[in-house]
Amino acid sequence: MSKQLFANEKVVTQYLGALLSDDVPAKDLEPVAKLLEQVAYEEQKEQPLQVESVVEPVVEVEKCHEQVTNVEIDSHQVQQLETEHDVALGNEAEYFDGEFQALFFEVAGLTLAVPLKALGGIHELGEVNHLFGKPKWFKGVMINREEKLNVVDTARWVMPEKYDEQLEASLNYQYLITLGDSQWGLLAEKLINNITLSKEDVKWRTNDSKRPWLAGVIKEKMCALIDVNNLNALLEKGLDSRHK
Repeated sequence: MSKQLFANEKVVTQYLGALLSDDVPAKDLEPVAKLLEQVAYEEQKEQPLQVESVVEPVVEVEKCHEQVTNVEIDSHQVQQLETEHDVALGNEAEYFDGEFQALFFEVAGLTLAVPLKALGGIHELGEVNHLFGKPKWFKGVMINREEKLNVVDTARWVMPEKYDEQLEASLNYQYLITLGDSQWGLLAEKLINNITLSKEDVKWRTNDSKRPWLAGVIKEKMCALIDVNNLNALLEKGLDSRHK
């Protein structure tokens, strides 16, 4: 599988539209993913962003403990979780209020965008210390100014149906894009540009029950706009893009 930019608008529309739809099962994305492999690459001439180098990473990293799952919670905890969820939705709405700026970046030929207000930082990729017992998409921990950043293999997380050994070998990650105030970061091969968008530029997700990490699809650019709060929530639970 060669690494290609999704330049064919019809095929990209089909793929991203399927991601937005609640009626399309994950297995039905596989034929579309195969079509994307055949699309020719046409590089867009965009101004690259300036990125500061990170501090030399420290080799020794403390091992993280596995998260506890299937715990019982009482009604007070449920109410607290619902309140936190409502606050998160309110904060997310602020990112997209009126005009907003988004950072565009590329992973395995797919262009993704994250709102600048939800962006934690951009770092050149340093040494990653691998941890045992973590999901396959969890690459490990990178140290930046004494802070431990959790490194996510973006291609494996976003497009598990396309991920194979050949795609893995073709990836050339250069940057780590951290999300909000969290320690989670998405790996990126290429930074494209900052672009100002309005709500009308986006085909928004219509149902929160499926692929909550996807806020919508930016129509002109044909790329996925990330819902940072929901993405962070999935990462904290150890779930990939196929879960809700």
